[in-house]
Amino acid sequence: MKLPFALLFLCLLLSSSLDISLAGSTFCDTRCGERCSKASFQDRCLKYCGICCEKCNCVPSGTYGNKDECPCYRDMKNSKGQGKCP
Repeated sequence: MKLPFALLFLCLLLSSSLDISLAGSTFCDTRCGERCSKASFQDRCLKYCGICCEKCNCVPSGTYGNKDECPCYRDMKNSKGQGKCP
């Protein structure tokens, strides 16, 4: 009897933490929206900017360049060794 209750509790706990982890921060959403406002592929720009922002806690100002403002953002690379962050 205790095992089904424990499994139900564990499933509820995991589903609530999943919802929290998928929610983007207001800071990153706002800054990436500004950063990607002139991008040709906005959905891709917003995706990668969001990933970089969550890891680095910063996004360079402007729509292009200024990456020296955030070294973590500037130095993040993809699997091909190219810059990951827009």
